[in-house]
Amino acid sequence: MKKSILFSILAVSALTLTLAGCGSSKSSKAATGSSSNQAVSGKIVAVGSTALQPLVEQAGAHFEAAHPQVKVTIQGGGSGTGLSQVVQGAVTIGNSDIFAEQGKGVDAAKLTDHQVAVVGMTPVVNPDVGIKNVKMGQLRDIFTGKLTNWKQLGGKDEKITVVNRVAGSGTRATFEAAVMDGAKAKPTQEQDSNGTVQKIVQTTPGAISYLALSYVKSGLQALSIDGVKPTAANVANNHWQIWSYEHMYTKGKLSAATAAFLKYMNSQKVQSGLVKKLGYISISQMHVKKDADGKVSTIH
Repeated sequence: MKKSILFSILAVSALTLTLAGCGSSKSSKAATGSSSNQAVSGKIVAVGSTALQPLVEQAGAHFEAAHPQVKVTIQGGGSGTGLSQVVQGAVTIGNSDIFAEQGKGVDAAKLTDHQVAVVGMTPVVNPDVGIKNVKMGQLRDIFTGKLTNWKQLGGKDEKITVVNRVAGSGTRATFEAAVMDGAKAKPTQEQDSNGTVQKIVQTTPGAISYLALSYVKSGLQALSIDGVKPTAANVANNHWQIWSYEHMYTKGKLSAATAAFLKYMNSQKVQSGLVKKLGYISISQMHVKKDADGKVSTIH
C-alpha cells in the first residue's frame, strides 16, 4: 500500500515537472520571438536612386512594422547623390542605379555593393503623339534634336517636347549608355526624379522622356524599340537592353539594424513579393549579367 502511494506521488511530481518544463519552453520561445523583433534598434537613412525608391520605401515600412525600434528613412536625390553621401558617411545607405565605379568622383573601393534587384527602363511618351514603336536610331535622333515633330515618325503633327534627367541620375546614365551611342543630348528641361518626369509626360502633349518600368502608369505610353517591348522577360535575356542593377551601397562595418534590413531586402518575401509587384526583376530571374564596364554575358 505504501509503495502504491509513493509511486503515485512520484508520478504526479514527474507530470507536474514535465508540464512546467513545457510551459517554460513555450514562454521562452514566445519571448525570444518577441525580443528578436525588438532586439534590433537604430536609425537607417537610405538616399539616392528614385528608380529604386518605391521598392525600398515599401520594404522599409514592412521592416519597421516588424522591428518597432528601427527607424527607416528613405529619400531620393538621384544615384549620384546617394553615392557621394554614403562615401562621405552622411547616410547609412546610398541607393544607386549604377555601379559605384561609374559614379563621378566616387571612391568605389570604400564601398560595399548590395545588389537587391534589376530595373528595366523605357522611353515613354504622352499617348496623344500616336506612336508606340520607334527605331533605336530614331530615338537617338529625338534626344539629339534631329527629329522635332511627331509627324516625322508617322505620328501626330505636334512638336516633340523632350524631358531629360539631370546629370548624376543613374536612370539617365543607363539610358544614355544603351541608346545614345556617345551622342550628346540636346539642351532641354531636366528633372531630378522619376516621379516628376512621370507627371510632366502625363500632362504635357507631345512630351517624351524615359522612366524605370516601376513608374510606367496609366496616362503614359511606353515605347517599343525596333519591335521589342519593354517587359521583364525581355530584360531578363537582354533582348531589352535598357536596364541596370539596383544597388544599395554601404561604407564600413554595418550596424545590426542595417545588416538586418539588407538581409530582408534579399529575402524571399521581398524578392518574390514586392519586387515583382512593383515592376522590378529579381536578380535570380536574370539569364544575363552586366559588369561595371557595361559588358553583358550569359549566366551559365
